[in-house]
Amino acid sequence: MINHLAREQNWQTQLNTAVTDPVELLNLLKLPLSLLNSTAFDGGKFGLRVPRPFIERMQAGNARDPLLLQVLPLHSEQAQTVHYSVDPLGEQAANTLPGILHKYHSRLLLTITGACAVNCRYCFRRHFPYQDNIPHNDDWPRMAAYIEQHSAINEVILSGGDPLAVSNRRLAQWIERLETLPQLTTLRIHSRLPIVIPARLDDELLQLLTQTRLNVVLVVHANHPQELDAETKRALKHAVDAGILVLNQTVLLAGINDHADTLAALSHALFDCRVLPYYLHVLDKVQGAAHFDIPEQRVIELYTQLLTQLSGYLVPRLVREIAGQPFKVPLDLGIYTAATSDDSLQLHEA
Repeated sequence: MINHLAREQNWQTQLNTAVTDPVELLNLLKLPLSLLNSTAFDGGKFGLRVPRPFIERMQAGNARDPLLLQVLPLHSEQAQTVHYSVDPLGEQAANTLPGILHKYHSRLLLTITGACAVNCRYCFRRHFPYQDNIPHNDDWPRMAAYIEQHSAINEVILSGGDPLAVSNRRLAQWIERLETLPQLTTLRIHSRLPIVIPARLDDELLQLLTQTRLNVVLVVHANHPQELDAETKRALKHAVDAGILVLNQTVLLAGINDHADTLAALSHALFDCRVLPYYLHVLDKVQGAAHFDIPEQRVIELYTQLLTQLSGYLVPRLVREIAGQPFKVPLDLGIYTAATSDDSLQLHEA
């Protein structure tokens, strides 16, 4: 019990002591403070936040480190970009009750917290009104009634924020509630926390996830092979060994993973810890993230190159989420007819 409590405190301490000051971050990475001229550090509601274990994987002295670029606020985020929105996925229309996002026929999202371990600068929910959407205990009867009224729902996705930012006790409460609904068969948890703070995958959490009657799928989020250090790989293997299905989703980001070799290395690194690539997301057009976007033709070229480098089971599914669509829209060679002419890839809509 003493060792368990020490581990529990460890991940929570790492969560609570995340770096929020760009000056401290630059000092830790031995980068010149002159870089602050290009960064935005107004301390607003979506300011810098990055856990120290994740910082330890960044390369000191490298201002273009692919992990640093995912978390460092830039002044370019403050530009208003045409065709970018504060609600790019139309989630306000799907926000049927506080804590519920119902976008798909057979599955439903519960936003159980607005807290995250890390503020990823490309986050599609960076403008989401969490203060109006965090469910309280008194809200559960209405939420349960809503699920029961939609009998096609058999899967609940815990989201946020980051659902693993809540305590194991609080997570257990949600699982126990969901288990009372016979129509539910599957619990999916989307979380960045096992990547940025691998200690989060403690024994109590794994026991909780393996003892429920629900089929559990844990979807983690890594964008670059550098994120998967030895400690992170050990933690992910530990979860898989416990019997949990672990998948990974990645967002395509300019200047970070927009090379086929990088994406292939990520797939191999994931497979080394028995995690399967699941989704490769085209960037959601959220205000503040336009500098991460990649032209669609380049996206298809990257994906074509990835298909030539990897075995099929290592290729994530390339998708875009479109507001109002009842599924994630595939953007792969089944949608485009690819032809070569003068060694260049010509793309035509099928």
